[in-house]
Amino acid sequence: MTEEWNDLVRERMRKADEVRRRGGNPYPNDQRVGWTTADAKRSAEGKEAKDLEREGIRVDIAGRVVAARHFGKAAFLVIADRTGRLQAYLKQDEITEEEYRRFRETTDVGDIVWVEGPLFLTRTGELTVQAERFRLLTKSLRPLPEKWHGLSDVETRYRQRYVDLIVNDGVREVFRRRSQIISFLRDFLASRDFLEVETPMMQPVAGGAAARPFTTHHNALDMDLFLRIAPELYLKRLLVGGIERVFEINRNFRNEGISTQHNPEFTMLEFYQAYATYEDFIRLTEEMLSSLALSLFGKTAVTVQGKTVDFAPPWERVTVAGAVARYGNVPEERLSDPGFLREMARGLGLPVKEDETAGALLVALYEEVAEPKIGGPVFVTEYPIEVSPLSRANESRPHVVDRFELIVGGREIANAFSELTDPLEQRRRFEEQRKARERGDEEAHAMDEDFLRALEYGMPPAAGEGIGIDRLVMIFTDSPSIRDVILFPQLRREG
Repeated sequence: MTEEWNDLVRERMRKADEVRRRGGNPYPNDQRVGWTTADAKRSAEGKEAKDLEREGIRVDIAGRVVAARHFGKAAFLVIADRTGRLQAYLKQDEITEEEYRRFRETTDVGDIVWVEGPLFLTRTGELTVQAERFRLLTKSLRPLPEKWHGLSDVETRYRQRYVDLIVNDGVREVFRRRSQIISFLRDFLASRDFLEVETPMMQPVAGGAAARPFTTHHNALDMDLFLRIAPELYLKRLLVGGIERVFEINRNFRNEGISTQHNPEFTMLEFYQAYATYEDFIRLTEEMLSSLALSLFGKTAVTVQGKTVDFAPPWERVTVAGAVARYGNVPEERLSDPGFLREMARGLGLPVKEDETAGALLVALYEEVAEPKIGGPVFVTEYPIEVSPLSRANESRPHVVDRFELIVGGREIANAFSELTDPLEQRRRFEEQRKARERGDEEAHAMDEDFLRALEYGMPPAAGEGIGIDRLVMIFTDSPSIRDVILFPQLRREG
């Protein structure tokens, strides 16, 4: 932090003290605000200067000063609130000389202020408030960055998101759209009789996904708990209990690396429906996301990192093996040969364990050579049973499961499958996962005896799906990094 910057902070602190010396408060909390900047603009829409002068529309707005131009005994301010920006004009002749002097001597860009007065149009046609009353509501002690968009260290934007939001309208728009997306998904499912619920975020068994959990400890019960990696097994318990259509918009936590697509804390939508299959969810997902695109943009085609993605159904389907064959340029029939899979994986520099199953190798190859190249939207199907411990095996091809992942722009957006409801088969799958854990696989699924007990009471045939909200928002805001769509992404400690 430069000495020049420190001098600016000290000067602003001096101005706050000057407000107090004059009997004022630089941080009052008794000012009511009647208008937003958007309200003011709507009231003047379609009106000419003479109309505004005749009607005398008086407004009062409050917000942050994001720009200021001074001209001796007058000044123009740009005031930003939650709905937009509006110009205000302060003139010594319109407010008292003392009040104008106080404004000039104590107000800076970055301060939060309140103004009241009639609307008028400047000679250049800009709607403006003729401020007849002015009040400082919050004295900003730190100056806003003058060239924020030119910062070379993007982590500063993520770390100081509050400043990023002040100066960058586009960032605020991303998070407004995020809220719209979540509201749409919630309404879409509710309109189809899905019940929204909340399930535990601290769980005695970390289940529902292949991931390393965060561990915590409950002192009163003297027991370790895990921050949930997924709500899946609790939502399935609710299917057992007779809640036949259920969803949760939830925060999950996975103790994994950080990248443009991964944050250790992230948001998921998970929903389950009794008497449905993954084929039903293919159609439901097509309807949901194409309707979402229409709601946001009025069309199904959107731009994702310079490429057009069209969500108009139906979407392409490809098997895992078919995708590896297509993008890896190898014969699909060879992908059932474990020896060939090992040879191909080693040729690509992938780690290969001696006891690695053919299914796990196939998926590793898919994630390396195919997934990043799929523009989508594409449903990738026929995942090997070895990597799908909670999915129902296909009736005619039991080495694969009735499952799909939705890929858009080289990213997994959704994962869905027909649910495994046989408690004995589920126990056998858990046992296989336990053995994998004993061999060193820290992401293998843990044994969950209570979930097995629930299945033994009988779960109806069902399908379930999880959609990554953060990645979905990346698609519909054309954001290159998951950090761009999470308000406060996880970062390394400062210093």
